[in-house]
Amino acid sequence: MEYYELHPVTPQMRFINKAVEVLKNGGVIIYPTDTVYGIGCDIFNKEALERVYAIKQDAGTKLFSFICPNLKNIAKYAKVSDYAYRVMKKLLPGPYTFVLPAAHEVPKKLWTKRRTVGIRIPKNNIALTLASELGNPIVSTSVTTRKGEILFDPLEIQVIFNSQIDLMLSAGALEGKPSSIVDLSGEEPEIIREGAGDLSMFFV
Repeated sequence: MEYYELHPVTPQMRFINKAVEVLKNGGVIIYPTDTVYGIGCDIFNKEALERVYAIKQDAGTKLFSFICPNLKNIAKYAKVSDYAYRVMKKLLPGPYTFVLPAAHEVPKKLWTKRRTVGIRIPKNNIALTLASELGNPIVSTSVTTRKGEILFDPLEIQVIFNSQIDLMLSAGALEGKPSSIVDLSGEEPEIIREGAGDLSMFFV
């Protein structure tokens, strides 16, 4: 595993570019978000996506979200109602995963049984710059132990995943909760997981 330490606010572009090159070549990386470290790949690389599922020891039953750099081209990846767009515009970038009806552009491997996808725009310059420079969304699934415990220490992560991951971008130890998951695919918003981020607007 290649390992690079980045400044969280002004990440060094030479390291971002190395990660982008790995992603474009079908690699799998670990990178920081505004909540926890994520395992990711280009959502349009089938073999890389299979590797991520294998690393997580998941047969495709869990929701894997993906990171977009902004809301500009969001309609390419999900069907967004006017209400959903207003909510996302208000809360993003931020520690939220929004569940929306999938657009055909997104690989079916990332669809749930209800044909929805999870979308993230984290408040983290490293993650956003990565997605922007790649030009495609990046898979985002939390870095955990086999028991499902979230790992926050980059050095511990490096040791555990050294043989499975091609490159890791470190921004130091992260201390946070996973993102809150809000389903906006139906007529009413549904809180799937209360994690990081203020959810008070959904309880009015």
